[in-house]
Amino acid sequence: MNAMSWSVEDEAVIATNTDATECKRCAVDLGYWKDEYITYFAKHVDRKAPEINRGYYARVKALEMFIHQFLERCGTKCQIINLGCGFDTLYWRLKDTTQAVSNFVELDYPSVISKKCQIIKRNKALLEKICTEDGEVVVRSGDLHAEGYHLAGCDLSNVAEVARKLAGAGVRGDAPALLLAECVLVYLRPVAADALLAHLAAAFPRCVLLLYEQCNLADRFGEVMLRNLSARGCALAGERFCRDPAAQEQRLLAAGFEAARCWDMETVWRAFPEEERARVEALEMLDERELLQQLHAHYALTVATRGALFADLDLNC
Repeated sequence: MNAMSWSVEDEAVIATNTDATECKRCAVDLGYWKDEYITYFAKHVDRKAPEINRGYYARVKALEMFIHQFLERCGTKCQIINLGCGFDTLYWRLKDTTQAVSNFVELDYPSVISKKCQIIKRNKALLEKICTEDGEVVVRSGDLHAEGYHLAGCDLSNVAEVARKLAGAGVRGDAPALLLAECVLVYLRPVAADALLAHLAAAFPRCVLLLYEQCNLADRFGEVMLRNLSARGCALAGERFCRDPAAQEQRLLAAGFEAARCWDMETVWRAFPEEERARVEALEMLDERELLQQLHAHYALTVATRGALFADLDLNC
């Protein structure tokens, strides 16, 4: 499958990866969190508004909170599957800790994967974390395969292709799996997204899904968000599941997950330790706190699980 087969809508969604990476680079440069690898994926960026920086910080911090809870329960003998990975640097950040996992698989549009492969191959700091002493990095049909790390291009709306790519990356149904999906499923047609969710829930009896997407879109602020995204060519095909947190929870339960909880990012923000919030708030002056609260109220983190091992995951640090 080549880039020419993608629609104009697909190309607009692909462009959101560049935006997100640049926003993360800006926030990292300002000291919101540490990421030594983001500079390889976003070179020079314009300064973003303080509420955007703080919003991305909350997103990254919230995901890390649950990633650590997942790893505390199953150790490193597990797998992480990053759906719509973009230029995310989580693999390298985990490698720098004691929390490197047995298998890390990233899936996205082939054009995004191709660019990520090129960046990895050009930069020793990225490549050397993938290579083991005896291992090798193989690029085959546009995908990158190494021991414990796989980067594959596919159409996430095609469940058969996703299953084939995961099998080719050595993914195992009997090992605990952490599934990541940040602003991904909302762009898929609901029937395709539901089929993917059902496949993942059935494939992994012990798993955690971390889903970060828009929410509370039924109000005026949400209407403006939808209109702005539509103007960029990024229609939210799955926006009916983003009307309120309960809709997202019900969708995941219907897909086969045993438990699902959804919190808007304002709730998540208040769950962070007070000293950490104070540190972040001191980084930049925020003139319009109301705007940040509105942004937080219109994004949500949903955690869905299968297996008793993960039944008690919760919003805490």
